[in-house]
Order: sequence, then structure tokens, then C-alpha cells
Amino acid sequence: MAGITARRVVVALDCPDARELAEFYASVLGWRIRAGAEYSDWVDVLPTEGEPSAVALACQTVPDFRAPAWPEGPIPAQVHLDFYVDSIADSEPAVLAAGARRHEHQPSPDGRFVVYLDPVGHPFCLCEE
Repeated sequence: MAGITARRVVVALDCPDARELAEFYASVLGWRIRAGAEYSDWVDVLPTEGEPSAVALACQTVPDFRAPAWPEGPIPAQVHLDFYVDSIADSEPAVLAAGARRHEHQPSPDGRFVVYLDPVGHPFCLCEE
């Protein structure tokens, strides 16, 4: 069976305020925000104009949002993002300045990835190959 041909994949993150979380990810990635008037609870975070990418992010306001408790806890992280960078050490100041915080649990024994939490508690990693 042949699969679909997706022109773009969007990873949507639930959060208490879509605009605020979209601004965080746009700042971290150097991307742009597109908010549609028809959906006030949904904001796209897209690559800069003309930059090819098959993946984009979206942030969706969800009433009664509860942050995940990773790695253990009553609310599991159901998705996390991995951003591959040339240097974690060089990239970390930008994610911290944008509002991320380094997670206290760091499962990488060799430091090839570092776990952070975005401003509403979603885990994401900076990774080196």
C-alpha cells in the first residue's frame, strides 16, 4: 500500500496561550508567525519566507492546559521536539534567552542531546549528530 504525499507536516502543541508559545518557538528557530483570523486559538510557526521545510509547528490554546511531567508523573509528555544543531553549547544561550529552561533530568550519557522545557513545560532537545 502506498502512503500519502504530504507537502508539509505540522506538529501542533497544546498550550495555555497559542500566541505566547508561538513567539517562543519563532524566536528559538528564527522562524515567522502566522495567525489566522478564523482560528483565534491556533498560531502557525513557519520557516522564514522562501526557506524550504517539510515540517512546521503550530500552537493551539487549550482550556485547562496541564503541563506534562516528564520523565515521570501523572501527565506524560506525549510529544517532544528534537532540534539538531551544530553545537549544543553555542545554541543553548539562545533557547534560554527565549524562555526555555534546562530540565534537571538529563538522560544522555555522552551529552549528545540536552533536554529543555519550553515556557509551558513541553520537553524538547537540542541534539548533535
